[in-house]
Amino acid sequence: MEVTKKILELNAFDMNAAAGLSPEVVTLIGRRRATFGPTSMLFYEKPLNLVRGEGVWLHDADGTRYLDAYNNVPSVGHCHPRIVEAVARQMGTLNTHTRYLYSNVYTYAERLLGTMPAAVSNIVFTCTGSESADFALRVARAVTGGTGFIVTDNAYHGNTSAVTEISPSSASAEPRPPYVFVVPAPDTYREISEAVGRRLARDVRTAIAKMNAIGIRFAGFIADSIFSSDGVFPGEPGFLRETLEAVHAAGGVYIADEVQPGFGRTGEKMWGFDRHGLVPDMVIMGKPMGNGFPMGGVAIKPDLLKTFGETSGYFNTFGGNPVAAAAGIAVLDVLKDEGLQQNSFETGAYLRSEIRIAGSEGGCIGDVRGAGLYIGVDIVKDTQTHEPDRDTAEKIVNGMRDRNILIGIAGGHGNVLKIRPPLCFNREHADIFLDGLRGALADAS
Repeated sequence: MEVTKKILELNAFDMNAAAGLSPEVVTLIGRRRATFGPTSMLFYEKPLNLVRGEGVWLHDADGTRYLDAYNNVPSVGHCHPRIVEAVARQMGTLNTHTRYLYSNVYTYAERLLGTMPAAVSNIVFTCTGSESADFALRVARAVTGGTGFIVTDNAYHGNTSAVTEISPSSASAEPRPPYVFVVPAPDTYREISEAVGRRLARDVRTAIAKMNAIGIRFAGFIADSIFSSDGVFPGEPGFLRETLEAVHAAGGVYIADEVQPGFGRTGEKMWGFDRHGLVPDMVIMGKPMGNGFPMGGVAIKPDLLKTFGETSGYFNTFGGNPVAAAAGIAVLDVLKDEGLQQNSFETGAYLRSEIRIAGSEGGCIGDVRGAGLYIGVDIVKDTQTHEPDRDTAEKIVNGMRDRNILIGIAGGHGNVLKIRPPLCFNREHADIFLDGLRGALADAS
């Protein structure tokens, strides 16, 4: 089996391969390397020098326009004028922390919680998804008395010390902490789709039993419900229910990481967990909340927050600040007013269907899967054996970049094309994407 490739290594630019790039880009790469050091990665064989964005388009310093089919941070579109105006207006009025009263912060909290299950009715604001995940781990340990967590084998949940420990896709080569147990992701391509739910629940029960056997108390299961870093496996709605039952039966909590599938991304529901009819104990939010303005949060059942608060406090200076609230309210308004969840559902279905047709003309596309505008395309060496083909996947990604279309890569083998454009990506944009994909597939074959 291939060695799992860490998330930051996927389609990363080789910093020593700048020959042939423009002098301006070479200079910028040199400045970046001198100031950022070796840990900050760039995308593509030819890195982008971007200067402006609007909607689904990004513009570089040479005036070239790129179709963004990768970035979910600007969830309602790059530099959306309503978000920009809301942030600028609030920044010119007041921005402070949450130890003072301020109405729009509560307005945002009420509206956001209004999209959650009734049982999940409290919220703690943070600045990033990583902070959100870190806080959720603290709560899980406090309310269960346990330390053990279960995650999937190529999951990514953030970059604090605690969260990196439960993020196999970004962890170092050092041994995994003894209280972190890993189960295989629900690969709906390489096993029978109907069986993945039963298998995942069985694996979670087995992991819990192993914890108990070595004296580690189970605290919780954390998952992104479309398993994006694992290779994009949304599966059939409902397949996660048995796993949730197993988690609760063992006294653990279920933490839904909605940084990737949340805010209408799947098209079917506002939240990824809602596709499965689940009620999480905690919901982690991050990147898409503010359309690029740094914000995050944890929606949580009140009894859990109460128990945590009896022994601990939590204060985040910038979490839930008035400017963040203004950005968040504007995002919710745009999602509703522009019908972006429905657009995600319709455009995503069209795009998946057309990618399958394009794939039938060649031999490297093994599977096309997704929910709404989160799509994974499994690139393989052989459609019968399903053997992953990392090299061809990277050729396709760079071939798309050469055609001014941006996508990424996911999965432990680095062979899954990751397609997750801003939610304003429509059928016209999809057709441009498909033209580019056909060309990139032809060149990569």
